[in-house]
Amino acid sequence: MKFSRWFACASLWCFVAAFGSQSKNAVITPGGASGTITQETLVWSDEFTATAPQSAPDPANWTYDTGASGWGNNELETYCSYGSKAAPCDANDPNSYVADDGYLHVVARQPQAGVYTSARLKTEGLQSFQYGRIEARIKMPAGQGFWPAFWMLGDNVKAVEWPACGEVDIMESVGLTPSTNYGSIHGPGFVGSKIGTEYKLSNGAKFSDAFHTFGILWSPAQIKFYVDSPSNVYVTYTPASLPKGAVWPFDAGRFFLILDLAVGGSWPGPPQASTVFPQEMLVDYVRVYAEPGRQPHQ
Repeated sequence: MKFSRWFACASLWCFVAAFGSQSKNAVITPGGASGTITQETLVWSDEFTATAPQSAPDPANWTYDTGASGWGNNELETYCSYGSKAAPCDANDPNSYVADDGYLHVVARQPQAGVYTSARLKTEGLQSFQYGRIEARIKMPAGQGFWPAFWMLGDNVKAVEWPACGEVDIMESVGLTPSTNYGSIHGPGFVGSKIGTEYKLSNGAKFSDAFHTFGILWSPAQIKFYVDSPSNVYVTYTPASLPKGAVWPFDAGRFFLILDLAVGGSWPGPPQASTVFPQEMLVDYVRVYAEPGRQPHQ
């Protein structure tokens, strides 16, 4: 498990434009008699559409963590923002971009021996949510030393720090176990691998072989994790899942989204001679829905 990647602060199947990027800081709360909805509603999405071979991720949705601090996990990469010219980042070979193939490309590179670059995109300060169905369709990279993830942190992380803010790891995998996704939660009194569940593909299939959908169904006092379909829930966490004395932080407020591709670290280990660069995490879309019976508010 990631322990904390924040330690440094440690087919709708179409886009509903009425919400889109206008849904800054949306909160999904129970609707009353006049506000109850009967169908799932798309609150926000990024479909990663572009007409150019290489475009910046939408700045209304995404900002970046940057630098080479190791992030509390002994990671080896330098995270680069789009367009960064600060070495070892290279604006001509960006580590994140949207292409005309309809995907967000998050690219791990090795510009020279022992030097690695990648990207960590986040919606912090731009888009954040509480409750609903949150999912992304992703194809993972392949190879030893890579650590892709789709996850969330509480908006209050700078005020209360990690782990009090809460962390939800929706998609997380490492090169050592290419057939396994790890769904986990972290918070006060339950960090590390204390609350996490493996989802394994069958028949030797790897998550780098094809796109898969990773998501959660999040409601008060409950988070359900699924792969490929909301009907395929493989674990449910509630306050009763926590060890004695731990605090459930997932009803305290909004959370923002993070997409990143780490290189190395205490869990995946470093790249090896057989590791091929560059490698990409491809993201088809990220979507947030209000569940039936809940009403979205901006």
